[in-house]
Amino acid sequence: MTKLLIATNNIHKIDEYQEILADLPFTITYPANEGLLLDPEETGTTFEENAIIKAKAFAEASGLLTLADDSGLEVDALRGEPGVYSARYGNSAKDDHAGRCQMVLQKLAALNVPWAERTARFRCVIALATKEKLLGTVEGRVEGFINYEPKGSGGFGYDPIFFFPEFNQTLAEVSSTQKHSVSHRGKAGRAVTALLESSSLGLTQDG
Repeated sequence: MTKLLIATNNIHKIDEYQEILADLPFTITYPANEGLLLDPEETGTTFEENAIIKAKAFAEASGLLTLADDSGLEVDALRGEPGVYSARYGNSAKDDHAGRCQMVLQKLAALNVPWAERTARFRCVIALATKEKLLGTVEGRVEGFINYEPKGSGGFGYDPIFFFPEFNQTLAEVSSTQKHSVSHRGKAGRAVTALLESSSLGLTQDG
């Protein structure tokens, strides 16, 4: 069965993609499994540019069909921050998820933003590439609000402060199945199937 490399060193993303892409006829693998020590610099100014940078770099290094994403939180009252800088907002450590959540909350509190204006969205752009070429990109997004305080212990990143009205909970309070059904990464991941079907690869390769 053909391998599909998930081009990230983020164990949380790897776990989510293994669930989201479970029905695809590919063997899901990731950099550590392939002995890849690669951390390409994300110099793009958009999610799409950064996703393409990572997909191309990992595909060229591994020779494998590669999926890479760039994703983040956009808060309207903060003029779209943290956006493409979501994973390094405030120059905090990559694993300081709580610190980045607090920074968003503190900025909104300083501006005294009312609930109706605490609108935000998660966006995820996936790029799919082989060693020879970029196959294309797809995007998923989910709209919600920034909660007044973190709630829930599931998910990762900004999930504890992202309130999804239809669930009446943050994305950190719901099950992974519920989250994937509406999340930006879940939507983008499901769109990958159509991208594969429209490519020359199809979905029936062996190897």
